[in-house]
Amino acid sequence: MPQISERGTLMPASPIRKLAPLAYAAEDRGIKVYRLNIGQPDLPTPQAALDAIHNFDHRVLEYSPSQGFRSYREKLVGYYAKYNIHVTADDIIVTTGGSEAVLFAFLACLNPGDEIIVPEPAYANYMAFAISAGAIIRTISTTIEEGFCLPKVEKFEELINERTKAILICNPNNPTGYLYTRREMNQIRDLVKKYDLYLFSDEVYREFIYTGSPYISACHLEGIQNNVVLIDSVSKRYSECGIRIGALITKNEEVRKAVMKFCQARLSPPLIGQAAAEASLDAPEEYTRDTYDEYVERRKCLIDGLNRIPGVYSPIPMGAFYTVARLPVDDAEKFCAWCLSEFSYEGETVMMAPAAGFYTTPGLGRNEVRMAYVLKKEDLQRALFILSKALEAYPGRINV
Repeated sequence: MPQISERGTLMPASPIRKLAPLAYAAEDRGIKVYRLNIGQPDLPTPQAALDAIHNFDHRVLEYSPSQGFRSYREKLVGYYAKYNIHVTADDIIVTTGGSEAVLFAFLACLNPGDEIIVPEPAYANYMAFAISAGAIIRTISTTIEEGFCLPKVEKFEELINERTKAILICNPNNPTGYLYTRREMNQIRDLVKKYDLYLFSDEVYREFIYTGSPYISACHLEGIQNNVVLIDSVSKRYSECGIRIGALITKNEEVRKAVMKFCQARLSPPLIGQAAAEASLDAPEEYTRDTYDEYVERRKCLIDGLNRIPGVYSPIPMGAFYTVARLPVDDAEKFCAWCLSEFSYEGETVMMAPAAGFYTTPGLGRNEVRMAYVLKKEDLQRALFILSKALEAYPGRINV
């Protein structure tokens, strides 16, 4: 029988979705599963987007331009200006979700064997996209004890060699919720400038910052505008994960030309998705404010609740809607699987993402989980209670 490719063998399973079969099986047994494993918001999509889909009146569902509709890109210019990110419509390429933006950035900027430095834990699909492009992820570890702050510049320089071509950050961060400080962003800028690297910056959670510290975009950094490739998506800020609309933004014309070749090869981004995303830009300020306020309350509920459970620790995330928590267990992946396959309390259980899948370094994150506070507070409180009961009953619990 023919063998699958080396690339297919190396492609990691998603730590976010790999336990899904166990969750479905639990539900088939009549168990209610509180899903804290995935960043799928439960808040409503803007009515303007739903109306745009409902009233979509094209007689033919045609291809859109490969770079996306100009009307949408021009409206995005105004959106980014609110965050002091000054771009033109031509600097923006609409993609099929933020995922395609990352993949196309890698394909356009990196050769097989080129290396990307990524702080870990990191969004697991970065590794998958790197494998797809033949690139190599080199991770620099951050720790829960230090709140996942960025290591000193010397740690980065230990990894830099002739194959190093880029640094990749997610700010605010998925999976940790960490927000990079101005000092840390300037540190990254100086490295990018010194070694003439690309800076891929995933900033899809910019709406969700819960501290007085300012949001520092990679586009705010002086002297490296041709090095920066910004990754964006409407999935989280408008609860529109399913319409698959993202964006790749860069001032680097050569990068845009290369990305466009890949865009043309896949023909066009989603037609109806663009109509919904464009309409979402007209959502009232009240929508953004109410969404933000809800996540502030959910964050407090989850983090306070986690840190009240004996043996559990979570730092306070400053952005996004995730946290990485340390549990008093021998192996978080075994624990998460056990919660779905062997445990329930009053007919309910909880689903989390084992954090080891967000690390590349073997052994890291073994007793950590990523949790998304994308459920209403009542469900979060119940999930926390069930988690405490699961930890009490788990055979592999470690007393700390």
